[in-house]
Amino acid sequence: MKKISLQKTLLAALVSTTASGAFAAVPEQCQTVTMTDPGWTDISATNGFATTVLEALGYKTDIKLLAVPIGFESIKNGEIDVFLGNWMPAQSTFIEKYADNLDVIRTNLTGVKFTLAVPEYMYDKGVQDFKDLNTFAKDFGARIYGIGAGSPANQNLMNMIDKNDFDLGDWRVVESGEQAMLSQVARAVKREKGIVFLAWEPHPMNVNFDLKYLSGGDDYFGPNYGGATIHTVTRKDYASECPNVTQLLKNMAFTLDMENTAIAMASEGLSPNEAASQWLKQNPDILDSWLEGVSTTSGQPGLVAVKSALDL
Repeated sequence: MKKISLQKTLLAALVSTTASGAFAAVPEQCQTVTMTDPGWTDISATNGFATTVLEALGYKTDIKLLAVPIGFESIKNGEIDVFLGNWMPAQSTFIEKYADNLDVIRTNLTGVKFTLAVPEYMYDKGVQDFKDLNTFAKDFGARIYGIGAGSPANQNLMNMIDKNDFDLGDWRVVESGEQAMLSQVARAVKREKGIVFLAWEPHPMNVNFDLKYLSGGDDYFGPNYGGATIHTVTRKDYASECPNVTQLLKNMAFTLDMENTAIAMASEGLSPNEAASQWLKQNPDILDSWLEGVSTTSGQPGLVAVKSALDL
């Protein structure tokens, strides 16, 4: 009788422990989460939030700095697990091309702007729409400053020039990284020279410069000044392989204010992770929704672990 009773006790303990999640350890192949960053400050900020939470849950993270085309190709090849920066509709060609190689998890940000902009003094001078650009071609040197080579936004502008839309057939796109483009903007603004460039929100450029977004680019960037949504994507079948990380990704959404604040913190010298950690300490309630149904790598309650790691 004692033996049977002991067996029942051990079985009950096993069931209880398993139900509590203590044995629901994350598979080893999921314990490192590989993410991509095109070198954009907004994606660095969201990656900062994600890595801060993931590392508090016991994961390791590996962020690869990759141009958008290479990032999507790496998702296809299984070298990248997660991309938090799928701008739509600007990256629709990539989503169509790699539809069989990735999964769209959720929309993580709304209210985004993404189109051409000019300094306010050029806007006041009369450059308020795409159709106004060529009238001031000499002021702009017939150049539009874009972002990284191969980006969908740059390609949109090149297509516009190839079609001679807005009489811009003699113009050219200057491809450079985000920081190089913004340095050029800063130099032009300091001298009050003409410059037209790709701009977007969230981004501290909206605070650092008195800029104005141009109307008229709906065919290339969409309505509402390139109004966009940003999506989270993963490599194909990542959800079934690594459901715990995927649950976090399904829960995780951002706001313009959150990202602008985190980006501004980073511009003052904090790393993206430090900025994310500081923001989360000031706004801990968001963790309740982000960590619903999420555990640590060892199967313990995720919310408790993350709050402990952040000293909340």
